[in-house]
Amino acid sequence: MKTINYITLAISICCLSLVIYSFKPEGALYDFKTITVVESIVPNGIGRSRMIESLEIKDYKEYSKIMSEEDNDRNKSDRGEIRVKNYEETKLLNFFNIGGIRFQNIAANDAIVNSKVNQFLDEGWEIVSINSGVESVGGKDDANGLFITRFYFKKQK
Repeated sequence: MKTINYITLAISICCLSLVIYSFKPEGALYDFKTITVVESIVPNGIGRSRMIESLEIKDYKEYSKIMSEEDNDRNKSDRGEIRVKNYEETKLLNFFNIGGIRFQNIAANDAIVNSKVNQFLDEGWEIVSINSGVESVGGKDDANGLFITRFYFKKQK
């Protein structure tokens, strides 16, 4: 009788293991999403500031080329095919106006970006990282500049 119980237990464990491993996810476990915030740091308020979210999915492989010593021709992907036509563009205010830096504009932008981030969090997205940088010559006569922030999110499939 003990032998039958051990055999039954062993078969049950094997069946349970098969059931558990049959639900093992295949492929990617997460979806990822990026929001890019571009804020103008151009004096006199003449720049453009936006929050951008792509609404299209692209496969990077379609626009990639492996370079080697034998094959080092440039990547000839068509820029028109790479461009995304479907995206959400949210207007933001510029950091500067004719009178100089405008702190109310920065606060307004923060409120709008926080609203978008909170929407994503409410939808189950998790922040993976936030990266920022500045693009500006920085010289005496520099009239151009951008402050860019990228928010990366993930959500379990």
